[in-house]
Amino acid sequence: MSDLVPTPGQTVGPFFGYGLPYASGPELVPASRAGAVRLHGVVYDGAGDPVPDALIEVWQADPEGSVVQREGSLRRDGFTFTGWGRAATDVRGHYEFFTMRPGARTAERPAFFALTVFARGLLDRLFTRVYLPEDQAVLDADPFLSAVPPVRRRTLLAVAEPAGYHFDLRLQGDGETVFLRHVRS
Repeated sequence: MSDLVPTPGQTVGPFFGYGLPYASGPELVPASRAGAVRLHGVVYDGAGDPVPDALIEVWQADPEGSVVQREGSLRRDGFTFTGWGRAATDVRGHYEFFTMRPGARTAERPAFFALTVFARGLLDRLFTRVYLPEDQAVLDADPFLSAVPPVRRRTLLAVAEPAGYHFDLRLQGDGETVFLRHVRS
């Protein structure tokens, strides 16, 4: 059995580096659009080094909190918001998206971005959430966040900046981002 070679279905990368990023993938909306925000950060490996060949996908609700169900994610037209984007990290491990601030699905639940991470060495993609820091009372009352130990909870919170949010991803080690198990139904 030791002579078997991993296939693309058994490892994430580096197969995607030339095939999955596409023009305007990180631009869910143009950066110049009124209300546009920048979500960005760095992907770090277990040793604390930047990952220069990761791929990040963002999935989110629109500013009113509705799940977006529009076509056109791969053919950006400059005005239709589809709630999905894809960005590759650069040589410094940095990624960025230009998008809209997601709205909360209900007043009792916090708004968040859902991120999917693809990177070399991963057997499958990783899932996490990026919660926005603006309403601490709603964050404190959220059943999901309340179930995460306080010291780990901070790995799910973005840092607000004048033009958007900063969120680093740590794949393992000290300060590892909380990743979620994705159950397919």
